[in-house]
Amino acid sequence: MIATATGRGSWHTLQDSTALSRLGSTATTGLAGVDVEARRARYGPNAIREAPRRHWSWMLLDQFRDFMILVLLAAAALAGLTGDLEDVIVILAIVIMNAVIGFVQEYRAEAAIEALRSMAAPMASVRRDGRVLTVAAAELVPGDIVLLEAGRIVPADLRLIEAAALSVQEAVLTGESQAVEKQTTALDDAELTVADRSNMAWKGTTVATGRGTGLVIATGMETELGRIARLLGTAEAGRTPLQLRLAVFGKRLSLAVIAICTLLFAAGLLRGEPLMLMLLTAVSLAVAAIPEALPAVVTIALAIGARRMVRRNALVRRLPAVETLGSVTAICSDKTGTLTQNRMQVRVWYVDGRIHELPPREREGTWRRLAEALAVSNDVEEGADGLVGDPTEVALHEAAAMIGDTKAVAMQRLRRVAELPFDPARQCMATMHAEDSGDHVVFVKGSPEAVLARCVPESVDAGKVLAAAARMASSGQRVIALAMREQAARQTSSTEMAQGLVFLGLVGLEDAPRPEAFDAVATCQAAGIRAVMITGDHPATARSIARELGMLPEDGRVIVGRELETMGAEELEQALAGPVAFARVTPEHKVRIVEAFRRRGEFVAMTGDGVNDAPALKLADIGIAMGRSGTDVAREAADMVLLDDNFATIVTAVSEGRRMYDNVRKFVRFAMAGNAAEILTILLAPFLGLPLPLLPIHILWVNLVTDGLPGLALAVEPPERGVMQRPPRRPDESLFAGGIWQHLLWVGSLIAGLALLGQAWSLGGGSEGWQTLVFTTLVLAQLFHVLAIRSERESLATQGLSSNLALTLVVVASILVQLAIIYTPFGHRWFNTVALSGAELLACFAIAFTVFFAVEAEKALVRRGLLYRAGER
Repeated sequence: MIATATGRGSWHTLQDSTALSRLGSTATTGLAGVDVEARRARYGPNAIREAPRRHWSWMLLDQFRDFMILVLLAAAALAGLTGDLEDVIVILAIVIMNAVIGFVQEYRAEAAIEALRSMAAPMASVRRDGRVLTVAAAELVPGDIVLLEAGRIVPADLRLIEAAALSVQEAVLTGESQAVEKQTTALDDAELTVADRSNMAWKGTTVATGRGTGLVIATGMETELGRIARLLGTAEAGRTPLQLRLAVFGKRLSLAVIAICTLLFAAGLLRGEPLMLMLLTAVSLAVAAIPEALPAVVTIALAIGARRMVRRNALVRRLPAVETLGSVTAICSDKTGTLTQNRMQVRVWYVDGRIHELPPREREGTWRRLAEALAVSNDVEEGADGLVGDPTEVALHEAAAMIGDTKAVAMQRLRRVAELPFDPARQCMATMHAEDSGDHVVFVKGSPEAVLARCVPESVDAGKVLAAAARMASSGQRVIALAMREQAARQTSSTEMAQGLVFLGLVGLEDAPRPEAFDAVATCQAAGIRAVMITGDHPATARSIARELGMLPEDGRVIVGRELETMGAEELEQALAGPVAFARVTPEHKVRIVEAFRRRGEFVAMTGDGVNDAPALKLADIGIAMGRSGTDVAREAADMVLLDDNFATIVTAVSEGRRMYDNVRKFVRFAMAGNAAEILTILLAPFLGLPLPLLPIHILWVNLVTDGLPGLALAVEPPERGVMQRPPRRPDESLFAGGIWQHLLWVGSLIAGLALLGQAWSLGGGSEGWQTLVFTTLVLAQLFHVLAIRSERESLATQGLSSNLALTLVVVASILVQLAIIYTPFGHRWFNTVALSGAELLACFAIAFTVFFAVEAEKALVRRGLLYRAGER
């Protein structure tokens, strides 16, 4: 009876012979062909199963569920009743545009599972019936014997049964920055994390060095990679803050519109106005009260923001992500390849009894010999694309070049004549070199304990060295000791080769932070955004990097994966209230952390580059993947991709998101104040004994042209000063927070009052142009209003008209078109206007200037802290 294979079992605790027995296989011959066919039928292909997709028609229909979209469709129907086909076409075009964009975004998001499938190694070397065959990786079954070598992708989850200097790069799965050395001995702890199971190799990881043989214990969806695929398939992405705010705004607006139009219709009938005229007026006012251009403005603002971000190496895969990034309160950042360079470097030196952060300028004596040891005692080679070899040895090679000669130069005077390969039991390696003088020198490197045990006592203070090594290790560094021995003749005995050594020094290696990450983290903190490290790496390493970058204070807490598993939901949320970092985490842990942040009411961004980051990237309010070093899985699951893998690019994206949201707020401020002015003008006129001030065509013109075009030009408004020196918006903040609703009420009332005053003045003078005067007053007042609300705080004099040339040109063009409507036969016929006298036109401009100066006065009070303190945000 063959045991059920599963990647989540305790295969790492079994002896290799027991594991082979359980799966009915042998290391020398592998499975028989007949067994392979039976198991393939039982377990299925070794592939990541694609989650069933919804039919495209359902995806498309879902785009019309948004309440604001339903309101716009109702507006189109109302516009149709007025007989104005142009309005119907404009509204429906906006609705369809938004539906298509939403559909494309959702369809592309489903590509995340497809990317997981591409992670599987296409071919694998397998031993079957005593022969070594090359087969498609999808054909592997539990019990197969797989042969591994450097550069190959591990094709399935394996229990290793042979490992010769084998190391595997597991950063894409565990977040571990350096290659993990593998061995075959059974481990005692059944609860070890994936990163600590040193006798296992996982599907999708890459063999860095050496060779090995492994028993397939899990395939397809039962592998660790498959488990992540299931997590990715179940993670749900939430709606963006702007979508939530617009949904609330749309519902409230629709109720208000229905009530106002009903009141207006009833009041008109009571006054004896014609039924059809009041019906058309009420319907036109309903269309005018709904800012049809709002979805278009949002879409255009997002698209412009996305285009600007691409120029700065941030590719937006889902347009609403631009706005969401401006709302985040916490960034959960992976360490390896995101905050760090994903490249080991020597950070600290211990030579001549002292710890050095930088080598001295004069490097003689011990320093010279240490440089030679680093240069020649490694197997690094120069490849076409750079250095090739174990990441640790590459770092030592680079350190040698920094303090001495390159390997190529050093090897000319130190020819290698013998070597003692690294052995896990010995914990060191040695190389012997012939010098030009004919003498020989042996260089040894390995763990401090192993190297010190081989040094002559009089050459080193072992206690002091071990204490220094402990301090370096506590800072998250990997510590390597180096020693040497000079001798006249070539030593042939491998046992004696690494004995009687003279200690040279210690080097501490670390995956160094990106230089630009320091300023990026500081800027995020100045903007009120928490930066939290979540990594699969060692706790000491996580603490060291987080502290160095300023993400974790001295009293900050590092929570490891095992500790996280014992924490309840409430305890985890409490931990997130203080400074914290996470280490040795699994994909489930990352998802749980993001969920805890969201339960706290925060909007979360998650950055990452590996397969292990994909579920959390999708679950977070915005997922940010690395473009260069990141996997396809991470990129497809993310909302945004950093093309330069530069954490600092996130700061630019945050600024762009805030700019975009500010511009949407400005449009709402502008459009709703204008709509309020129209509503109040029409609603109050009958109660003041004045005739109906506007015709339906006037209302629609003001709403669709005078409102729409300047509103669209607001989408390109540059960011305000200090945009990154204010805290993020509260997640529950209303779209009207910061004084917007007060602004639109008083400005709408001011415009309406002045327009009605102008109507009364014109009627009192016996002019036939009283209706044209009200129409023109509303148009000009809104055009001057849009110039004033370009900033919530700064005056137009400070900004200048040229800083948003598009808006200035739109305002000038709109004024010219309005004058054409007033003074041309075409305007008289189609808009029922009459030519205004010079005094009447001057009155219209005077009212518009009054509105402009009133808004500028409001901003002056805001700058002095006397008004809308919450609006400073």
